[in-house]
Amino acid sequence: MLDSQESRASSLLLLAGVLLIAFNLRPAITSVGPVLGLIRDDIGLSNWSAGLITSLPLLAFAFMSPIAPRLGHRFTIEKTLFIGLLILLIGISTRSVSHSFTLYVGTTFVGLGIAICNVLLPGLIKEKFPDNVSLMTSMYTTCMAIFAALGSGLSVPLSLGLDLGWQRALLSWGILTVVGLILWFFVFRDQNQYAKPSIPPTSIVALWKSALAWQVTLFMGLQSFLFYVTISWLPEILLDFGYSMSTSGWLVSALQFISLPFTFLAPILANRWKQQHAIIWIIGICALIGYSGLLTRPSFGWLMVCITFIAITLGASISLALTFLGLRAADARQATELSGMAQSIGYLLAACGPIFIGFLFDLTHSWTAPIITILLITILMIGFGLGAARDKYVLD
Repeated sequence: MLDSQESRASSLLLLAGVLLIAFNLRPAITSVGPVLGLIRDDIGLSNWSAGLITSLPLLAFAFMSPIAPRLGHRFTIEKTLFIGLLILLIGISTRSVSHSFTLYVGTTFVGLGIAICNVLLPGLIKEKFPDNVSLMTSMYTTCMAIFAALGSGLSVPLSLGLDLGWQRALLSWGILTVVGLILWFFVFRDQNQYAKPSIPPTSIVALWKSALAWQVTLFMGLQSFLFYVTISWLPEILLDFGYSMSTSGWLVSALQFISLPFTFLAPILANRWKQQHAIIWIIGICALIGYSGLLTRPSFGWLMVCITFIAITLGASISLALTFLGLRAADARQATELSGMAQSIGYLLAACGPIFIGFLFDLTHSWTAPIITILLITILMIGFGLGAARDKYVLD
């Protein structure tokens, strides 16, 4: 009976650790978009170099994602997740110094820390919660989305309302990381008492030859392109429409809160259907309606309709992409390797988004060309999503 109680307590501790890591996976990034103009003006950056602030974490994702599974095998997944949180805290602290060098270096460390956690969580869930992969994915992606929304919504009030400036406003998210480090220390110490060694990683070469693995990867990359472009530049688009900085930040935050039910539901629905083509079509149509509506410089009422459709897209697509990592893998080893591939190549593609959209705006001085580009990316995402939705394993 005692063993059963200890096992239950251990599972609950692990669950709390997973969710607290999820809290830390987005606010260090989404908190930047609403104050990007303040950072740009304070340091004297161009629009494309300001976009680099959002793209650097994605480049770090691309670099670290293939390495993370090997680190997880060498140090255990639990200990490596602790290391990831520590790197994230170093990045948040360094980035908050008002200088272009520390800004870029700290932002890179933020990306490296988050990448480790991004890659290892799907494999950990597949291994520790094999009968509840979809539910666990729903829970942690929803928690991730909640704090992503808080990151967007609180940046301007913290920076201007509380007069913290953008530096201390961004630094404040380190408090959440410290809490995560404390809890995760107890998690990996508890798990290492009886956990068996992690399964050795398999060769990535086999995945590179899998069409399905590429479809999962490109779906993740293109939906991430849409997410990070939206988080980075929608506040600036809304400023161009005549809204205040504070209102723009809260509208982006509202978008993310609206997305929460769809973030939670997509993995559950995906688990009930052998193929997920219907979900892909819903995501794609909502994206086309939402982003094309921005071309009309909509009134506030129509703008909220557009934001709602975009919210459905971003909420459902990220959780579905992460669910594919488990559904298209036969075991925890494949899930971890597929996660590494999808997040490496996918986020490398996504990293182009904020920079390229900023470049297009600098070139045209209009948001028309950037929005049309977003619509073209949406069409590609639908195509690769339909391929990823097939009922197969990547190495079948």
